[in-house]
Amino acid sequence: MEAVERRGKILQLLKKKNKPVTGAEIANRFGVSRQVIVQDIAILRAAGQEIIATPQGYMLPKTEKSEHVSMVIACCHNREQIVDELGIVVDLGGKVLDVIVEHPLYGEIRGNLMIASRRDINIFISQLADKQAQPLAILTDGVHLHTIEAPNSEVMKEITSALREAGILVSQED
Repeated sequence: MEAVERRGKILQLLKKKNKPVTGAEIANRFGVSRQVIVQDIAILRAAGQEIIATPQGYMLPKTEKSEHVSMVIACCHNREQIVDELGIVVDLGGKVLDVIVEHPLYGEIRGNLMIASRRDINIFISQLADKQAQPLAILTDGVHLHTIEAPNSEVMKEITSALREAGILVSQED
């Protein structure tokens, strides 16, 4: 299969899926290495395709109009509180879309998370350990932002209240 044809099929695959697809899954499907898929994704992005890379894999952003509300919140905690923070959001029905830190040299650094369940949290924490990676908040002494999504404003208020009560939310009103 030619590279151009494979890239078209990768896009078709991502359009069909409602959840992220790992690079390894895509590589197995097309009989190529994961590195070839990483290159294909980079080329597709350079051509203008909006492909999101999450800890769970690649996905296309949702295009349908959502009734959900989203909010950027400021948080501060140590590494040991990551599970608590993410757990509060997903246990109350929210989704953690990303993490953002303000780096003194590079400016805003954003990592897509797309964490919507305890399973997603476990995968994220396992990947941190397996890759011996540090969370982005290590760059800012624990201070970071999250874009969170909730089904409605009442759930969003519950989430922010619970994060405040846990001492994770940085001085922000509901």
